[in-house]
Amino acid sequence: MRTFVRGAAMWGVECPQQPSRVAGVTMAGFSVRDLDALRMVPHPAVTLLLEFGAGLPVLDCAAGQQRGSMVAGPGFGSGGAVRAWGENVECVQVRLSPVIARAVLGVAPADLDGAVMSLGDLWGREASRIREQLGDASSWPERFALTDELLARRHEAGPPVDPEVAWAWHRITDSRGLARVEELAAEVGWSRKRLWSRFRSQLGLPPKRAVKLTRFDHAAHRLVAGEGAARVAADAGYADQSHLHRDVMAFTGATPGTMARELFLAVDDIAWPNRGAAAKPPVSGDLRFGRRPEAGGLPL
Repeated sequence: MRTFVRGAAMWGVECPQQPSRVAGVTMAGFSVRDLDALRMVPHPAVTLLLEFGAGLPVLDCAAGQQRGSMVAGPGFGSGGAVRAWGENVECVQVRLSPVIARAVLGVAPADLDGAVMSLGDLWGREASRIREQLGDASSWPERFALTDELLARRHEAGPPVDPEVAWAWHRITDSRGLARVEELAAEVGWSRKRLWSRFRSQLGLPPKRAVKLTRFDHAAHRLVAGEGAARVAADAGYADQSHLHRDVMAFTGATPGTMARELFLAVDDIAWPNRGAAAKPPVSGDLRFGRRPEAGGLPL
């Protein structure tokens, strides 16, 4: 286990040695003796937190406090009003591509409505069972294997999203938020209205929001790496530095300079060393950039 130190914060961080069996899943393990008011920064993934330690992670948000294992939709924490804290926290944090989240969770990310939900309310006894198994495990590799087995089993039994929706999501993330929604609709042979409706219902956010969130995430990590705001704004597709500033404020409630020091982002180089490089869930059909499906729908 590696140690992440930033100011007074000291966290133990563990990464799996092997990728998940489920494309679109990444995970990391955390052991934190004193988690002090960590600002939650929005991320373009569904976040699944599986806690098993003596302490309990706590989220303070607009709806009140949420304790224990939980799940949150993409972009959770927008506005900067969500804080996490706790003592003796041990957990496996999973980032799920929204493309596979519906299959794994049993509900569409849209049903989370941008909020956080107790995993016990969502999974019932299965949430208690994985907590017990993680607590009984003697090593992090064993915990990761248990988590991966659970996710793979649920994913196999769950429904896939429309291939057009999956393809549009991958185009947005591959372009780091530079894709144009109207072009995506044309490329899959759908109207903008149809793409918006299916995308929102299956992934939990509309396409334009996905574009903004993905672009912000890319820019935020470049700012954390020490790059200047003007350079980041120009390269990341913002109209100017003021545009970047407004987006950062909207997503985090903080200025770019303050956001760049946030622990939630600073730990990523250790916890998610291959960030953005996780294997993608397969997309059925022949939906490649610049090629529309043949008339009559996707080829079989």
